[in-house]
Amino acid sequence: MCVTGGAGFIGGHLCDALLSLGASITVIDDLSNSTAEHIASLMDLEPKRVRFVHGSVLDDDALLEAVGRGATGEGCQIIFHLAAIGSVPRSVANPQRSWSVNATGTVRVLVAATAKPPSGPRVPVERVVLASSSSVYGDPQVSVGASLPPLPKVETMLPRPMSPYAASKLAAESVLAPWTTCYKLSTVALRYFNVFGPRQSPDSEYAAVVPAIAKRVLGGQPALIYGDGRQSRDFTFVGNAVLGTLLAGVADWPFRGEAINVAAGRRTSVLELAQMIAKACGADGRPPEFKPERSGDVRDSLADLGRAREMLGYEPVTSLEAGIVETMAYYRSIFPAGAAARETGRS
Repeated sequence: MCVTGGAGFIGGHLCDALLSLGASITVIDDLSNSTAEHIASLMDLEPKRVRFVHGSVLDDDALLEAVGRGATGEGCQIIFHLAAIGSVPRSVANPQRSWSVNATGTVRVLVAATAKPPSGPRVPVERVVLASSSSVYGDPQVSVGASLPPLPKVETMLPRPMSPYAASKLAAESVLAPWTTCYKLSTVALRYFNVFGPRQSPDSEYAAVVPAIAKRVLGGQPALIYGDGRQSRDFTFVGNAVLGTLLAGVADWPFRGEAINVAAGRRTSVLELAQMIAKACGADGRPPEFKPERSGDVRDSLADLGRAREMLGYEPVTSLEAGIVETMAYYRSIFPAGAAARETGRS
């Protein structure tokens, strides 16, 4: 197995799961959005089953080496392509970088997957599983009024990307089917919905909502919410995202570039989420602080899981409440009392 972006948040959890199932993995990551700490610990535990290539998916030589089409390595049957420049606000600030890594990087992964090895028998790549995003949907109901209850996002909806990040992910999805048609490579895109969980970084200015709120609450500060807080998301515990990803890798379905939602199938407002986090941290009662909504953010998001059930046999196994409790236990372990407050006060 090859995991691009395997040193990152979701990639690291996927590597954990693959190793627990007995797989051998090669990780390629340029560490621009992560550290080598977790993957190094896996290499220490399983030196014969974990290989690391320090490089970008924009580096052809590193990529060929990672997927077993370079001078060394036996090849891999499945590529889990998670390498990306995440975050809607980050893409608004640097759209070209997001496009290069997310869209062009996916083309390079597909080219590497179908490249002829230099010599000797190699394991052929049979499937590429792309980590896409619910952001590709945009706001389908924006033209008929935001006061209506949000409809579940179904894969057959016409995408309406609202940010450079969403556009880059939609472009990445669009190249999968041609590679199936032209090169007989099985391909599938997973549209993750707002994944959260332990080890998700709270330190970036582009931090996702769960770690960002957790850091402030544990530091004795009010949750910071962009917009009015009534915007809703389908918050998905990382264990559920990993389950869907594993199922996509081994499913018997003859994938030809289909997009599949991976989520919890439950709508929760950001205000409700902040209350759940505060309660799990023992700090409920403090009112949140509000700032203007951010450009490119979707108002509401809820996944329809019909296709995931049909094609993958997927059902979420961890509830939002259980996921929040587990995640907050992790953040409490890395932010002792007062430490988060001092750190946030310096930023």
